[in-house]
Amino acid sequence: MSERSWLSGWKLTLARILALAAVIGITILVFSLRNQAAKLQGYGYPGIFLLSLLANSTVILPAPGIALTFAFGAVFNPILVALFAGAGAALGELTGYLTGFSGQGIIEESRIYLQLRKWTERYGGWAILVLAFIPNPFFDIAGAAAGALKMPVPKFLLWTLGGKILKMLVIAYAGAASLDWLLNLFPSVH
Repeated sequence: MSERSWLSGWKLTLARILALAAVIGITILVFSLRNQAAKLQGYGYPGIFLLSLLANSTVILPAPGIALTFAFGAVFNPILVALFAGAGAALGELTGYLTGFSGQGIIEESRIYLQLRKWTERYGGWAILVLAFIPNPFFDIAGAAAGALKMPVPKFLLWTLGGKILKMLVIAYAGAASLDWLLNLFPSVH
């Protein structure tokens, strides 16, 4: 039995409703936990993963994921920060994907959505990788386009993971370099 025949009719409608409910629930949860971020920092790399997951689980609402990765890169091993933050970010981006899969027309009429959908149709995973790598506020919309196009979830996650890890690596190393720069600027501090 193919996926198309299994996921059609009322099953597709139910899956879309559940996806939309999950996105709304995750967004509410992240918003309610925003003040708990300081406690998660004490958990090291698992805390970095969770903070990145939470920061990237909000749809459209801004969260300080990049700033946290920058700061953690100055304190922890930048490569491990990038791996944990990138993995959390990739999983968090499933909310954007689920928004598109749910078929909600909130953003379907916007020019940016239509452009990102066109790029995703044309370039597939490469478009997702590049958009995940570039710091931009539109990745949720790119994820929605991938969901609407029914890109397989493992494919979406793999390309997103690659782009997010590369982005977090640059940001974590920038954080590490900034700490070295500050320490050299004020030699009497260390």
